[in-house]
Amino acid sequence: MDQLRYVALGDSQTEGLNDGDEETGFRGWADRLAEHMAESENGVAYANLAVRGRKAAQVRAEQLPAALAMRPTVASVAAGVNDILRPSFDARTVAGELGAMFGALRSADCAVVTMTFPRLAHPVPGRAVIAKRMTELNVEIPRAAEEFGVVFIDLERHDVASDPRLWSWDRLHLNETGHARLAAAAAYALDLPGATDAWNRPLAPLARPHLFSRVRADLTWAGMFLAPWLTRRVRRRSSGDSRTAKRPELTSVLG
Repeated sequence: MDQLRYVALGDSQTEGLNDGDEETGFRGWADRLAEHMAESENGVAYANLAVRGRKAAQVRAEQLPAALAMRPTVASVAAGVNDILRPSFDARTVAGELGAMFGALRSADCAVVTMTFPRLAHPVPGRAVIAKRMTELNVEIPRAAEEFGVVFIDLERHDVASDPRLWSWDRLHLNETGHARLAAAAAYALDLPGATDAWNRPLAPLARPHLFSRVRADLTWAGMFLAPWLTRRVRRRSSGDSRTAKRPELTSVLG
């Protein structure tokens, strides 16, 4: 059997923030999915083109041509959250960018997996607006996936995906447990050997934290994440400025 060629396209979630750190390197769900593929195949050649801060149109413009040049047999496409956080957000426009990527990859005889967005796990400023936009985009993503024969994981309807224990300190990115769960969900959706639906099992009941703990967590988050994020918006900067893909070429992952 020919070696699988898996290419991951997307933003910070696919890059792997906060599964690891800047010093040790980020791992993330796509890396974990590649490792699962390698367990059941003759290894897998894997590239991760995702870059933090990228909007869907940027993923299409910057990552899709490189991905197609690698002639992938499997690709993942996950983008849109950075669009949701911008004033100019339009769900159909974002879905159009995703659909264009789906169509191009499927035309290249590549299996594609994507996902909807889970419900928000933590309180954030503008929660109602963000949740509404996520719901709007979550309506469009399955439509585009169905049009192009793309496998999709409907994270919105799975309660475990919104468990705060799967999300990291910044309330935007998955933690190690969350990335592991998403990788398992993708493996199951792609029907990889050995994959099961165990990723969807709920965690133990979550005790409600005391008021002091919640306030302290909110203040820490505001100082460490919200303030720097707002500063970048004012300066029209992105967390991905000057960043490049962590794994820009296909390299082997062995099981």
